Amino acid sequence: MEKSIALDKLKHTARSIKQNVYVLYLSYRDPRVPWYAKIVALLVVAYAFSPIDLIPDFIPILGYLDDLIIVPLGISLALKMIPEPVLVDCRAKAEEIKKNGKPKNWFVGALFIGIWLVCAIWMGFTIYKMFK
Repeated sequence: MEKSIALDKLKHTARSIKQNVYVLYLSYRDPRVPWYAKIVALLVVAYAFSPIDLIPDFIPILGYLDDLIIVPLGISLALKMIPEPVLVDCRAKAEEIKKNGKPKNWFVGALFIGIWLVCAIWMGFTIYKMFK
């Protein structure tokens, strides 16, 4: 019985984090948000959706620790920087989108893939020059 309660609480927390990441994405696009809050929100959303982590997930314990600590702390920091009226509007939009199904933004996906490819190529050239 206790495992069920703990699992339900964990699922609720995961849904809340996912919802807040989407709220940050929506708030990033809002013109009422200050530029510094937009930068923090963009970095948190990019890190949360990125397939590449600061600490790879295959490293025991530490691999998931960054997902359990860095993402929630980033979300918390970004949410504190965004004005409350904007958060209320973005939460309402996120709930509406959640009911109607998620939109697919292929441009943003392609942008993230492009950024990671450029970083990988740059790292490859840098390593190549070091051992040349």
